[in-house]
Amino acid sequence: MRFPTPSRFFILLLLILQAGTALPQSIDLSKSRIYSPTDKSVLLRSIEVLQNEVGKRTGISLPIVKKLPKNGQSIVITLESDLGKLPEQYRNAVSALPEIKSEGFKIISLPALRSIIITGKDARGILYGVGRMLRKAEMTSGKLLISERLAISTSPKYPMRGHQLGYRPKTNAYDAFTVAAFDQYIRELALFGANTIEILPPRTDDDATSRHMKIPAAQMIVEQSRICQSYGLDVSIWYPNMGKNYVHPDSIASELAERDQVFASLPKLNGVFVPAGDPGELEPDVLFGWLEKEAVVLQKYHPKAKIWVSPQVFRPTQHWFDAFFKHANQEYPWFGGVVFGPWVKIPVARIREILKPTIPIRHYPDITHNYAAQYPMPHWDLTWAMTLGRESINPRPFDEKVIHNALDQYGIGSVSYSEGTNDDVNKFVWSDQDWDPEMPVMETLRDYSGLFFGPEYKEAAAQAIVDLEKNWRGEVLTNDGIDGTLRQWQTLEKHAPPKLLQNPRFQMGLIRAYFDAYTRQRLMYETELEQQARRTLASAGTGGAVKAMREATSIFEKAWKEPILPDYQRKCQDLADSLYKSIGAQLTMKKHGAMSGRGNFIDLINMPLNDAPYLLDQLKRIEKLGSEAEMLRELGQVLHRTDPGPGGFYDHFGDPESWYRVVPNLSWAEDPGSLQSPRIGFGVGLVGEEWVDEIQATGFKGQITPRAWMKQAKTLYDQPLRIHYDYLDPGATYRIRISYTGRFRSRMKMTTDDGQTIHDFIQTGEQPTFEFNIPRATTADGKVTFEWTCGEGERGSQVTEIWLLKQ
Repeated sequence: MRFPTPSRFFILLLLILQAGTALPQSIDLSKSRIYSPTDKSVLLRSIEVLQNEVGKRTGISLPIVKKLPKNGQSIVITLESDLGKLPEQYRNAVSALPEIKSEGFKIISLPALRSIIITGKDARGILYGVGRMLRKAEMTSGKLLISERLAISTSPKYPMRGHQLGYRPKTNAYDAFTVAAFDQYIRELALFGANTIEILPPRTDDDATSRHMKIPAAQMIVEQSRICQSYGLDVSIWYPNMGKNYVHPDSIASELAERDQVFASLPKLNGVFVPAGDPGELEPDVLFGWLEKEAVVLQKYHPKAKIWVSPQVFRPTQHWFDAFFKHANQEYPWFGGVVFGPWVKIPVARIREILKPTIPIRHYPDITHNYAAQYPMPHWDLTWAMTLGRESINPRPFDEKVIHNALDQYGIGSVSYSEGTNDDVNKFVWSDQDWDPEMPVMETLRDYSGLFFGPEYKEAAAQAIVDLEKNWRGEVLTNDGIDGTLRQWQTLEKHAPPKLLQNPRFQMGLIRAYFDAYTRQRLMYETELEQQARRTLASAGTGGAVKAMREATSIFEKAWKEPILPDYQRKCQDLADSLYKSIGAQLTMKKHGAMSGRGNFIDLINMPLNDAPYLLDQLKRIEKLGSEAEMLRELGQVLHRTDPGPGGFYDHFGDPESWYRVVPNLSWAEDPGSLQSPRIGFGVGLVGEEWVDEIQATGFKGQITPRAWMKQAKTLYDQPLRIHYDYLDPGATYRIRISYTGRFRSRMKMTTDDGQTIHDFIQTGEQPTFEFNIPRATTADGKVTFEWTCGEGERGSQVTEIWLLKQ
């Protein structure tokens, strides 16, 4: 017998589904009824969720009946403790499955009765069981199918599984959400096992309101709390210390009055997360003294609520940490535990050792940012950093699993740090990993695609999402898969019905596919233009400097005077407009009201991708010189800026070709937050600025800089940065030239592996380039390892370029 080819089989499968014929090994629940022997107050909104979500996708109305139908065709929803109220056939089927624990559930199909049973250990277990059924069902117009082999018994590994949904202007979408939008989003997160939603108070380090907000922040957080209460979920609030003084009685009274008002307004609150810094940095003695007073107000309205604290501080000292953990180990009755999140210097494994075993740790993973983040993209191409920026649509499903599984064993679960809808895929992957770290990523993506796009797109959309993550692997120029990713999404787009084309989650994938392909083609185009311009400048000696510079300028200008793929650019802009209308996604500042650096990557769609800004600036300078000889000499220096001379070495540590010189410590999979290992950094750095939203060729005092200065090797805090050279000339003397660029304005010291000091602590961020002599004895064996360290309380070491100049 000939089996159909995979492609023919897929087509056959689609035809069967579209024809509305139940597949073999499937139970048709389209005419089933919902029955539950469990008290309605325990069920909360679980049955409503089932009815609504099935109705949206199928048009089927599932009725509730008071008695179990004798002929089957039922969806039975029950607490485990109420199983005794069901007939023996139902009880036996459920009892045959492995035991479950708190929040766990069992689902089993009963083909003979054309029924399915969802059994929860408790009320949440019922909700999560309904969610898993929806994830595994095949729902099309007029049809609700479930596998007759479905049998699941599962309990969450970690008790805390949630996400922060902050209603504030700094986010890239949440401030545009309505109450109904939050209700739906919270519901969808719960379908994948989330049990905690973290909200933000009306006053943070942000503007009080935005043009997008439908209701005031003080009112919205009440609604968010109420929504969570209706689903039986926990509520946490991230509450930074924004007051100017937490010692003076008048200031303390004012701060307590604000919290009294906020805590009293919330119908449900289980915990308060107070960051020790970023913002609201306090000394530990002051911090914990204040928290004790805050706890009195908190427990006045929410007696069981606890306060959680993160040792999160930008410029920490050992004295600060000693004081913090001394307090944390006191086990104050109001103290919930320690939070491990961004800008916590100490690895979580070490924190677990420092804390008493009885004190829990909660993870606060940054799943939303691409760079300048807790878990940045490893070795991200500069092209992406310049165009997609820090907070673009960023599905990283396989990365998220690696990050989660590297650190999960040290905590009780997590509540993710999110700034909007850009990290949507990451949320669902993270929740599934908190539930079961053994869950395959593809299973989550198939459930995500099947539930949100439709069963016929379950496999293709899951693979297309994975391809978006692959777009970010390696160098953009050599990643041919980027164009293939677009073709995958275009195929889906071509055959998608209008409803799917308007689906925001589908549009988020589609816009990234077009943006990525457009950016790669533009990079290829602009790279070739730069090579043409450089060849023209190199021939200036024969045709004249001015003529060559003007011809080179004309070549560079083609990038914006003769742009490529305008239809791709329009497509991205149209999708950005649609996403703004549907979910309030703010992908541009002017049109959509985004905040700078907060997801406005469409503003960066034509960011120059070659060295044109620097070279054009240099050409303007050179053309003003007085003589042809001076112009030719300066042109040569610009064109050969990186030349180390005969026998010398040049390395740019933003390039993969030079990274092998950077001494590793742990692998990325072992240390995804690079607290003990080097990472890539982005940004040139501006005098007096700690933060720059866009990665571009402007730095120090505002001058135009080489493209290379936008990317560097770095370590965090006082972790040493080591760079190794070998195959040096043992008989030679070397001088080193170094470019120090990056967002950190650190004091750094440079030494060698044989104990020589190349330079003592110097303040970086004021000038880019330094030169020093290297003692001859240091390189006498033909190799040397340079080491950079920061002073205590600094944010990290950064090295961009090195020239070893043979004397």
